[in-house]
Amino acid sequence: MSNEDITLTAGDAEVTVQPGNGGRVGGLRIGGVELLRQGPKFGCFPMVPWCGRIRDGRFRDGGVLRQMPLNSPPHAIHGTVRDGAWRTARAGDGEAVITYDLVDPWPHPGRVTQIVTLTEDSLTLAMAVEAHESSFPAQIGWHPWFNRNLGTGEDARLDFAPAWQEERGDDHLPTGRRTEPGPGPWDDCFGMPDGVDVTVTWPGHLELKVTSPEQWVVVYDEQEAAVCVEPQTGPPDGLNSRPRLVTPIEPLEAATTWTWRRL
Repeated sequence: MSNEDITLTAGDAEVTVQPGNGGRVGGLRIGGVELLRQGPKFGCFPMVPWCGRIRDGRFRDGGVLRQMPLNSPPHAIHGTVRDGAWRTARAGDGEAVITYDLVDPWPHPGRVTQIVTLTEDSLTLAMAVEAHESSFPAQIGWHPWFNRNLGTGEDARLDFAPAWQEERGDDHLPTGRRTEPGPGPWDDCFGMPDGVDVTVTWPGHLELKVTSPEQWVVVYDEQEAAVCVEPQTGPPDGLNSRPRLVTPIEPLEAATTWTWRRL
């Protein structure tokens, strides 16, 4: 099937899925108000087969040291699938299923499947990474850019209660030490062992909860236009520090749900 944009609607919610632009969610409108920052690099893009930065673009793959392109020198950032064109497997009735076959520079053949499900008050994103031949380490995550201001009042507020913060080194990567969560602004990874649970509130307008069974979330709010709440299966540089193995018989799966209510 094609990789043209897909529009899903439920009640007064409307989501645009863009298979041809990295498999991202290009827009989420509630009552006609756009929640996601607009532009070809924004919306909400999938981070696969790794999340955040890989130190120097290198990771251990069994006994082999792999080198990824340094797309955020001196590191490699946010995986490869956001740069490719996905294909639509099916779409309709509030759900879209899109797929992407892993290709160079990723060294292992495999497939990523993303399911986007919209209801009147929630959006669920689920992903699976399958290995076709050999096993490999991988991560799954999502990188939404929520508009800081919706044009309806005050700026967005973030509320969450992480168990720890991954200490960030001068190179923006976790040092391996955990600290007490500190104040923002953040470009930081937090641990939430009971599952990711972050509330984004636009006062007087809308409350949106980002949840996931996963235990790590990166919060990035250093840009004026948007705030990012990124659930993921491990911390940045996780291919080195906490690799999750994908095998031909066991895929890596993850999901996140955004639930909203009017204020």
